[in-house]
Amino acid sequence: MEDVLYLYNLSFDEQRPVICFDELPVQLLGEVVLPLPMKAGYPKRFDYEYEREGTAVLLVAFEPLTGKRIVETSKQRTKADYCRFMQRVAEGFPQAEKIMLVQDNLNTHNASSFYENLPPAEAFALAQAFEMHYTPKKGSWLNMAELELSALSRICLSRRISSIEELDREVQALVEERNALKVKVEWQFSITQARKKLSRHYEKVKSKN
Repeated sequence: MEDVLYLYNLSFDEQRPVICFDELPVQLLGEVVLPLPMKAGYPKRFDYEYEREGTAVLLVAFEPLTGKRIVETSKQRTKADYCRFMQRVAEGFPQAEKIMLVQDNLNTHNASSFYENLPPAEAFALAQAFEMHYTPKKGSWLNMAELELSALSRICLSRRISSIEELDREVQALVEERNALKVKVEWQFSITQARKKLSRHYEKVKSKN
């Protein structure tokens, strides 16, 4: 936790940007009965019944200090998908000497995904582009990418979307808008505050020694 909070306290450095990465599964739902169009004095009305049209995944890389985000719509979240997306992230920050990557500690979120999907030289080069930092178990709330995914969900996923193509159109339009507005996050929770508010957890660590 303190490792991640330390990164969030750093000033912006374009050569070592702090990028938060996360993924969000999305259920695709189609209409059985077409919604009734809006009329004067009446809202648009939807039938309660729907059809399951499969699933998709949103992959997001978010730079909270500048309000830049890269979002991709994928059919799944395999090591190959992670590798492909990290290639896109590296290309999106060409000025960076090292990207400080904050992410959950899942089995796909490491350099092995690069070596399983790229020639060794390319995998090594991609791995060198990142310095990986992980949120602790049960501490995914420390990942600021969750805030961005929450905003995308609230705005884009408040209605039924039946296809991955439709989902991508909706999401990319919103991403373009939020990037243009440079929507940022001002993180307030510091290491000092953590040591005060979560002191019982520090005491548990001490008691183990």
